[in-house]
Amino acid sequence: MALLYDDGQRAIQREAVRVVEAATDKQLLLGLIDGPGAIDEALWRTVRDQGWTALGIPEAHGGIGLGLTELGIVCQALGAAPAGVPFLAGNHGVAQALLVGDDATARDKWLPLLARGEAVGAVAFAEAWSPLPARPETAYRDGRLSGVKPGVPSGSRADCAVVLAQAEDGPILALAELAGLSRPPVAGYDPARCNADLVFAETPAVPLAGGEAARAILARLAVLSAHEQLGGAEALLGIARDYALTRKAFGQPIGAFQSVKHRVAELYGLVEIARANCIRAASAEGAADFLRHAAAAKLSATEAYDTAARDCVQIHGAIGTTWEQGLHLHMRHARSLAVEHGNSLFWEDVLVEDLTGVAA
Repeated sequence: MALLYDDGQRAIQREAVRVVEAATDKQLLLGLIDGPGAIDEALWRTVRDQGWTALGIPEAHGGIGLGLTELGIVCQALGAAPAGVPFLAGNHGVAQALLVGDDATARDKWLPLLARGEAVGAVAFAEAWSPLPARPETAYRDGRLSGVKPGVPSGSRADCAVVLAQAEDGPILALAELAGLSRPPVAGYDPARCNADLVFAETPAVPLAGGEAARAILARLAVLSAHEQLGGAEALLGIARDYALTRKAFGQPIGAFQSVKHRVAELYGLVEIARANCIRAASAEGAADFLRHAAAAKLSATEAYDTAARDCVQIHGAIGTTWEQGLHLHMRHARSLAVEHGNSLFWEDVLVEDLTGVAA
C-alpha cells in the first residue's frame, strides 16, 4: 500500500501542473460555457503531445505502460484548471474494455489510436437513473446494437464507445464505432463535458466481454474522476485561503474571523481525506479490495469538491458570484463530476455492499 508518491510520480505531478497552468486560459474556458460540446482544443493538443493519452495503455499497443496512479496525477492537474478536455477517463474505459475483451482485431485497431490521442472513446453504461443497469434496455442482437444511451460523457466527440447492452444470454460489453451515429447533444451543467445521447439503430458492434466486467471499469473511471475532483477542490482551497488573507473587513483580514478561519480549516481536512483515498484507490489497482477503495475515493472527493465550490463562493462574498471571478467554472465542474460514473448514492450502496456482503 502506498500513500505517498515516489520520485518518478512526483516528477510527473510537477510537470503536469506546470503544463496545464501554462496551457489554460480562464477567459477561454468562460467562452466555452456558451458552446455545448466545445472544448479547449489547444489544451487537448497539448495533452496528446505530452503523451498523457498513452499513460494507461501497454507498451505492446503503443502506450507507455504506466498505471492508474500516473493517469490520476494528470487528471488531478486537469481538474485544478478546470480544463475543458473530458476525454482521458473515457479513453481509459474503452482501453480497459479492449484489454479484458477477446477481440484481438478491435484491440489492435483501437488501442494505438487511443494511445496517440487520434481517437476519443466513450463509456456508455448508464440508463435512466442507474449507472450500471442490471438489465440494460439497449439490446445487442446478431452483431448490432439498438436503443439509446442517454447523456454519455464525451459522447458528442467520441469515435467509438464501449456499451453495456443486453444480449440473449445476459448483459455484455460491446464496442461500436460512432461514425454517422445520431447523437444529439445534452445541455448539461458543464457543456465542456460533451454529453450526448447515443442513439443506436441496428448499429454494428463487436462483443468484447461479459457484463460483469462493467463494474471494475466503472470503478476505474470513478477513481480518475475522483482525482479530477481532488484537483479542483485543492485549487479552490488555495483560492479561498489567499482571498481570506488579503481581503480586509473592519480593519483586518477576513481570515482572522472564526467563521472564515474554521471554514477554510474544515475544507483543508476534506481535501486531505480525499487525497489519501485517491492515492490509496489508485495504488489498489488490480487488488481484491479495489472496488471498496474506489468507492471511498469517489465519495470523499465528491464531498470535498462540492464543499469547496460552495464555500469558496461564500468566502468571496458577492464578488464570488461574478462572471469575471470565474468561480462558477469550478461550481459547474463539481456538479458535473459528482454524477459522472455514478453519483454518491450509487457508490454508497457499493461501499455498504462491499463492507457487509449484503446488497444495499
